Amino acid sequence: MRSGAPRFPAAAQSTGHNDVLRGVSPQNSLVSTSSLHFPSRTATKMPLVRNPILPGFNPDPSVLRVGDDYYIATSTFEWYPGVQIHHSKDLANWEVLIRPLSRKSQLDMRGDPDSCGVWAPCLTHDGTRFYLVFTDVKRKDGSYKDAHNYIVTADAITGPWSDPIYVNSSGFDPTLFHDDDGKKWFANMLWDHRRRPHTFEGIVLQQWDERTGKLVGPRKNVYVGTDLGLVEGPHLYKRNGWYYLLTAEGGTGYDHAVTLARSRDIWGPYEDHPQKYLVTSKDHPNAALQRAGHGDIVDTPDGRTYIVHLSGRPTTQRRRCVLGRETSIQEAYWGDDDWLHVKDGPVPSLFVDLPGARDDEAYWAEKRYTFEAGLPIDFQWLRTPETERIFRTGDDGALTLIGRESVGSWFEQALVARRQTHFSYDAETVVDFSPEDERQFAGLTAYYCRFNFFYLTVTAHSDGQRELLIQASEASWPLGGLNEQRLHEPVQIPSQGKVGLKVTVRGKALQFWYALEGERELKKIGPVLDASIVSDECGGHQAHGSFTGAFVGVAASDCNGLAKEAKFDYFVYKPVKHESDRYEI
Repeated sequence: MRSGAPRFPAAAQSTGHNDVLRGVSPQNSLVSTSSLHFPSRTATKMPLVRNPILPGFNPDPSVLRVGDDYYIATSTFEWYPGVQIHHSKDLANWEVLIRPLSRKSQLDMRGDPDSCGVWAPCLTHDGTRFYLVFTDVKRKDGSYKDAHNYIVTADAITGPWSDPIYVNSSGFDPTLFHDDDGKKWFANMLWDHRRRPHTFEGIVLQQWDERTGKLVGPRKNVYVGTDLGLVEGPHLYKRNGWYYLLTAEGGTGYDHAVTLARSRDIWGPYEDHPQKYLVTSKDHPNAALQRAGHGDIVDTPDGRTYIVHLSGRPTTQRRRCVLGRETSIQEAYWGDDDWLHVKDGPVPSLFVDLPGARDDEAYWAEKRYTFEAGLPIDFQWLRTPETERIFRTGDDGALTLIGRESVGSWFEQALVARRQTHFSYDAETVVDFSPEDERQFAGLTAYYCRFNFFYLTVTAHSDGQRELLIQASEASWPLGGLNEQRLHEPVQIPSQGKVGLKVTVRGKALQFWYALEGERELKKIGPVLDASIVSDECGGHQAHGSFTGAFVGVAASDCNGLAKEAKFDYFVYKPVKHESDRYEI
């Protein structure tokens, strides 16, 4: 089998008052947004929209509506800049608008382990400005959690966003609630390291004094959750004199759920929803959307109610979620009993009636990236705020990576990538790199974390002979995942000249390709690899421990410490429709 060769040198450049009060202004509600090309709303009924609405790594959604604009903030973990805020006008079509934690004074994650960093943001608006609360997790494994909670604010969603105000470190998943009497309340889950494995102690509440920038008054554990356990992810709302507390329970795996409780007093006691779970797939292993949990509520201007929640679409018989935890949406309604109910719930529906219809043409469009205008917003890097040390963009449209630490480093590595948002895709680039020995390498990677990645590199033998080599951590999983393996004999290539690199993924089958400068056809390199390895379930933790998703991008390492540079002419991501993709949008 042959495939078309990459281009040398470069491809073309890509191009109302809310009934539920959660600190909402007269124009505000609970949603998030992004922009694509929005189809016009007509008098005819819109077709149902297929979940997820944010495909690929987009977990822990916090949703907000301000006027006619919807916003969703999602967790970014160790990927920089921190927090993705998406924008939409119709709940169906979304685009990343901004990542607000974008400078060193706001966020520095060097040293944060895999799946630590920015957890569970909560986005709110008090009628005057936007508030974003988040956790920066410095350690998650073992008995202790070093989890620090912060607040940043902005007058406009696009910023500028303030430097963070430190709040507390008693637990993670913070939320900020703006009550109708002007008071602000801060809640987070409480972690007790003494009671392992039962360390989730409940949801604690305390008043936030914005004038002093501190928590004030008593702190109280207001809700310990249901018997499902692992209560986290709180959001507070007010409606018809009731305070509602939405939480996530059951961990982040296949027992995950959204639960709801209410009280006439913000301090409780809170009674559980009569059906216990608003959204869950835990008792329905064949449902299309699994791992459903961690939700948030939003109202439309015309009074409809929706709940957004994370979900996963497992593939293969081993139920691996290559695309990570994605954001889905369900239609809900308020009953005469003043309880929220999910339409056709609690098992999440694959198809949902939304105010708009999805632009499928945009979803399946090939993305061609060049870099003369800077790094496109689809791309992120890992941990460091000091971008000048790991990459630069130029007028020639190329992306130059500055070789730093190895691909498995938790501190400083030059790895720039975009989310995998389709089960099958092609990605290609052209690299100009002249390594001197085996400790310098650069190329194309399908990456989850240091425990699981595939990496086609241009490198050299110890004698300086340039060669191509696939590196991977897959071969040693689950026995540690830290001893990178080579999966084939090196392929010697000329000492000079650009190299075209390509990866094709068709469901669980991953194949690397290459072409030398001047060649018209790509050639296979290495065996067919198991793409499902690059997933939550293989991230070094069997359950409740790996939280991100698959990326594809470029990387460069110089383990000699000489900062050897690699130049990439362009990057292409092309979604592919394939018969193996059962739950593809």
